[in-house]
Parts: sequence; C-alpha cells; structure tokens
Amino acid sequence: MTAIVDEAGGPARRRVGVLVTTAALVWAADVISKVIVVATLSENAPVLVIGSLLRLDYIRNPGAAFSLGADGYTVVFTLIAAAVIIAILRMARTLASRRWAVALGLLLGGALGNLTDRIARSPGPLRGWVVDFIQLPHWPVFNLADSAICCGGALMVLLTVLGLRPDGQVERGRGAGETRSADTGGGEPSGGAGAEAIR
Repeated sequence: MTAIVDEAGGPARRRVGVLVTTAALVWAADVISKVIVVATLSENAPVLVIGSLLRLDYIRNPGAAFSLGADGYTVVFTLIAAAVIIAILRMARTLASRRWAVALGLLLGGALGNLTDRIARSPGPLRGWVVDFIQLPHWPVFNLADSAICCGGALMVLLTVLGLRPDGQVERGRGAGETRSADTGGGEPSGGAGAEAIR
C-alpha cells in the first residue's frame, strides 16, 4: 500500500487544513447563532419564520442531539462528545482525503459546538444545557451543530459505501480484497482517473 504524502508532507497538511477550516466555520456559526438566539428570543415562545414549515423555538436541552435523551445523563453526553473529538483528532494524522476531511470537519465542528454549551452554560461545567432553536414539522428541535453532525455522518456513510477510505485509498473489488491508492495513475488510467474524481 502506498503512502499518499509527498516528501514534505504537503498533501496531508492540506487535508488537515480542510478539516480544521470546516470545523472552525461550523463551530463559529453554531456559537454565534446560539448567542443571537439567547439574546433575542424567549424560551418556549416560538417565532414563525416560514409559516408552519420553519419556526424558531428556543429551548435548553440537557439531552443528546435533536433534544433526545433526558436530564441526568448530561455529563455522559459531554464525555461522549469529548471522546468523539479526540478520535477525530487522532484520525487526522493519517487523513489524505478531502471529502473525508470535510465529513470529519462537520462532525468535529458540531461536536465542539454542543460541547461548548456543555462546558460554558448553566447549570455548570460538564452539565450545561445545549441551546436548540430550529423547529421543523414533526421533527425534534435542533441547532446548527446537530445539523453538521448529521451531514458529516451521512457523508461518512456515503464515502464508505463508495469505497473511499480516510487515508485516501480506494477499495476496488472488495470481495477480492483489492485496494488501490487514490493518487495512483500509471498502468490503470481509467481506475486512476475514477479514484481521483471520487477523492
């Protein structure tokens, strides 16, 4: 299996840069939106934005994403979020796929957004309640961090189904256990072009 890093390590750094940039944008958007919501809306006083299709409904959630879970498990959810962040940062060391960098960046930014609430908001560190405010019909109230986590997770599933791995390798003929580098060209023009396109 070939490493997808040049002598200076350039491509690997670029992938980590994509991950960090994506995560930072998601985290900033989530934090800013929550600050605005807390400053301008009242709890449990929905504001219609697009009729009954979209409402802003500010609630404080002690549970998991999309207002799931119950009070009493807040510290558990905080520790899970911290574990997810650590796992993503460890994976970043071998990250060589732009699409995986975006997917992990969405997941990381969303986890950081909700973890910020857990740490900084009342009733106290590690027990803080998350601010949720986006309400769609027949759907739990959520926030931008929740959306990023779901989008990142869905993209990860898609990339896995397509056979693209975080290290940039593209799996071909899974039954035969064949694996090719996404940067490989040479003797297999069509496969190399397809691999680069999927990356």
